[in-house]
Amino acid sequence: MQETMPNLTLAQARRIALAAQGLHRPRRQEHSSARAVATAARRLQVIQIDSVNVLARSHYLPLFSRLGSYDRARLDTLYSRSPRRLVEYWAHEASLVPPELFPHLRAWQRRTWMGAGSMPAVLRGPLESAVLDLLDRGTPLSAATVQRQLGGDAVRPVDGWGWRWTATKRVLEDLFARGEIGSAGRTDQFERLYAPIGRVLPDAALAVAAPDRTESLAVLAERAAGALGVASARSVADYFRTPVRETRSVLDALVDSGALETVTVDAAVEPWYLHPAAARPRRAEGRALLSPFDSLVFERDRLHRLFDFHYRIGIYTPAERRTHGYYVLPFLLRDSLVARVDLKADRASGRLLVRTSHAEPGAPADTAAQLADELRLLAQWLGLDDLVVEDRGNLASALSAQVGTLL
Repeated sequence: MQETMPNLTLAQARRIALAAQGLHRPRRQEHSSARAVATAARRLQVIQIDSVNVLARSHYLPLFSRLGSYDRARLDTLYSRSPRRLVEYWAHEASLVPPELFPHLRAWQRRTWMGAGSMPAVLRGPLESAVLDLLDRGTPLSAATVQRQLGGDAVRPVDGWGWRWTATKRVLEDLFARGEIGSAGRTDQFERLYAPIGRVLPDAALAVAAPDRTESLAVLAERAAGALGVASARSVADYFRTPVRETRSVLDALVDSGALETVTVDAAVEPWYLHPAAARPRRAEGRALLSPFDSLVFERDRLHRLFDFHYRIGIYTPAERRTHGYYVLPFLLRDSLVARVDLKADRASGRLLVRTSHAEPGAPADTAAQLADELRLLAQWLGLDDLVVEDRGNLASALSAQVGTLL
């Protein structure tokens, strides 16, 4: 590691982080092409999946934040049609990732709690064999279809995080976590469609690749550092959920080899890791609403350090303890997070509801106007005809006045 590290100001580090994530420039007005969608997805390296559908499925939102209006079917095609340019696997959480990362992620896969490990071997072994045989003989199947075709298995285990999964579902998830089967896409009900991993990956050799774990960790750390631009070891480790101590070790090795640089941020003691390919823009002119599962906000400590923005998603907090709402999206304007809004897509009435709206201290004068325009674009992309601002939060009055000029 270098004895004297160069220093970045907070403003410089913020702009580097935004540029690495593709959030530093104004977006195009026209619909984005299939190539633009693929390029944006690859820039991020990981797009988290979540079943919450209050606004839209979470994996669609990061690309809207970076591209504006785009056809969501173009993202679906990347991970549901062969040859796949993205595959689903455990990364930050359940995520879409480039296929070549699959063997490296599998080498560090530790999510055994949600599978079949606690099932008696006398039940697990035969059921695994039956599941693998069924998937090998047919088309991709959901867990419900697998269970129906195998017959029986009405037992619903109640242990383990309250998932109440059937034995078949537990075996499927265990095989998925071990990388023996993969997801060939999702149903309209957002259920995984399971298939043998060799049929899911675009290169069957990836299914049997067994890279050295340290080599795999170095690959993941370098990819994460590139997607983040500049970050601490903890933030790099959090990107793909790898162990912090081991990740720091490979980051230092990458520095020694010249693949990364170490810097300080705002003259702090802790070293951060800067990717040499990271752009260093003099200004940031982007604007975006950010999903609670957006990769810019993955690591809350980094978010607070760079943007002085304390953020917690409300969906995991009891209603009486929520301060800003249920499904709260930070609002990025230029190089600052200036507001947050709790949004809901009321599809039955065709309305985008702004349940609460709060401006951050020191938010610029054009916050309400810029946010209103962004909400209008979001509503149009979601196919909603109306935009309603409810009277909750210190920004509600100003935002409602601006929305009135847009409808």
